[in-house]
Amino acid sequence: MDTSAGLLIAGAIGAVIGAMITYLWRYSERRETTVPEESAPLVPPGADLVLSVISSSAVLIDSSDTVVKASAPAVAMGIVHDDRIEPEELMSLVRQVRRDGQVREADVSLQPRRGTTSHVHARVAPLTSRLILVLADDRTREHRVESIRRDFVANVSHELKTPVGALNLLAEAVGEAKDDPEAVVRFSGRMHLESERLTRLVQQIIDLSRLQNDILSDEATTIKIGELVSEATEHSATEAEHKNIEIVTSVQPDLLVHGDRAQLHAAVSNLVENAVTYSPDGSRVTVTATLDSQDVRLTVADNGIGIPGGELDRIFERFYRVDPARARATGGTGLGLSIVKHVAASNGGTVEVWSEQGLGSSFTLVLPKHSQEMDGENA
Repeated sequence: MDTSAGLLIAGAIGAVIGAMITYLWRYSERRETTVPEESAPLVPPGADLVLSVISSSAVLIDSSDTVVKASAPAVAMGIVHDDRIEPEELMSLVRQVRRDGQVREADVSLQPRRGTTSHVHARVAPLTSRLILVLADDRTREHRVESIRRDFVANVSHELKTPVGALNLLAEAVGEAKDDPEAVVRFSGRMHLESERLTRLVQQIIDLSRLQNDILSDEATTIKIGELVSEATEHSATEAEHKNIEIVTSVQPDLLVHGDRAQLHAAVSNLVENAVTYSPDGSRVTVTATLDSQDVRLTVADNGIGIPGGELDRIFERFYRVDPARARATGGTGLGLSIVKHVAASNGGTVEVWSEQGLGSSFTLVLPKHSQEMDGENA
């Protein structure tokens, strides 16, 4: 649905709700002129029907600030507690509307007794001469998405500045050293490294954007885990040889999974590359793949620097680095583990991590097993 259609539908719904509220207000006024106040119902007939059909959480509040009617979503949201509306900011809005009869809107943050902060958009309007209507929509997810978007844009801008700035400086240095062949070679080598870092960063941003919805790719196919492990270890073979690191593999025969080959190759390659990068010279990296009930467990373990316990909950965040200085020195972008997490989710699996500072780390990609019989059934 495009934006114009959505706005049209939203406008129509608003008009219907406005008409219902107007009807109830006029009905209340007529009742007050013909029926004694003590015998007139506080909640006008039809109010329950209105509250049941609108999508927003709804609350009716009387002149003593007591909640006389609340929809189930409103209670679940946490804006109603013991026949009172919370928080005080929302109650203050109700009192203002009662004083002047003007419709008001506000964004309110809810601090639950347990869990995380919720963000609510509230609309407060007079329903009758004695009742105030509060409509609330949970905007927590939208607020979180917007926060992630802002952080992502800020982080991308910051990360791009480093290689781009370095390339500009190196280009100037090459121009000034045109009569010094050795300096030109040295600076051009640095330019090559920075351009590789920039290329890797841009490609990982593209990969991550494609994985945001955690939906299986249309290009999913049957994949042999043995081939996947061989390709991933070959990808890091040069760096491992340079650091005299032994990569040991142990893969159970005939392990198959169903997924996007390019995505899974990127995930396993990232895990092996990280293990080699953060392991000391002369150490060992092991890659194992086994069948555990209905799952294939692919584990990459190292004897490297490890991860502090307090950092484990954040290592899958975009651009997060346990050791920023070391990551920059090795060309790390801080996106590799975030890609691994989304690849796992997109292919029906999960990722597990164990780490002890100074002892090493192990990352396990858990994926649903696949069999040749399944291919026959789908044919």
